[in-house]
Amino acid sequence: MLKQLAINSNTYHGFSLEDAVKGASKAGFTHIELSAVKDHTAHVLPEMPSKQLREIKKLLQEYKMKCVGIGAHSNVMKEEGIANLLRSVDLATEFNCPYIITATGDSHHDSDVIEDERVLARNLEPVIQKCEKLNKILVLETHGNNYATGVALKKLANSLHNRVKINYDTANVIFYGKTLPYEDLEASADCVAFIHLKDKRGAFNEWDFPAIGDGDLDFHKIFGILKIADYKGPISVEIEFTPAGPANLEEVNEAVNKSYSYLSRLIE
Repeated sequence: MLKQLAINSNTYHGFSLEDAVKGASKAGFTHIELSAVKDHTAHVLPEMPSKQLREIKKLLQEYKMKCVGIGAHSNVMKEEGIANLLRSVDLATEFNCPYIITATGDSHHDSDVIEDERVLARNLEPVIQKCEKLNKILVLETHGNNYATGVALKKLANSLHNRVKINYDTANVIFYGKTLPYEDLEASADCVAFIHLKDKRGAFNEWDFPAIGDGDLDFHKIFGILKIADYKGPISVEIEFTPAGPANLEEVNEAVNKSYSYLSRLIE
């Protein structure tokens, strides 16, 4: 499973993609999920000019870093969210990666209530069709106000299309779903195609996502569940710190290095 590890560039929120690639590469990561969230962590965006996209690809090649997914969080209940996802499928093609990652609502402070899943299904139809045409997988994250657990997302994904799978965030199910990830992951693992590996400290509703191994989650148990499920997809490490954020780039790099070292020992 060590080869399945990736760094989620959102870990370097507030810093450049070059900072993320250099720091993660030095820690030992060889795969990356590129954050493409406008007005949050916009390390790559569909509207970037071709020259800028070429420079990003050159940066990844220089550090022998392979892109495994485009983190394109979009509110799928809004026209602009669907338009962004459609463009992000092209971005996944540009970076030759199979996965487009989104939640169903806003990336932060998601307050929409989805009362009619038929509307959601209609909205996603053109995105799913484009994924089918270009051989991409749309993974919906355990996140936000409506689908905060793997069990809830499995039911939704199975009602949509075989191109729709789960991006299981091991800490979001606690923060948003008030659910520990163990039984929930077991119950939904057959529909999970992408993982955000995130640790969690404190109360369920406390924003505290430290380096992997520094929080309260039992990763021995989580990796045991993944092994039984024969999980083969990316395992994208995400560190979101506290609301205060990291003090500086050095603190981020230290957390990334600590996470990779911990996971290397755990997996081996």
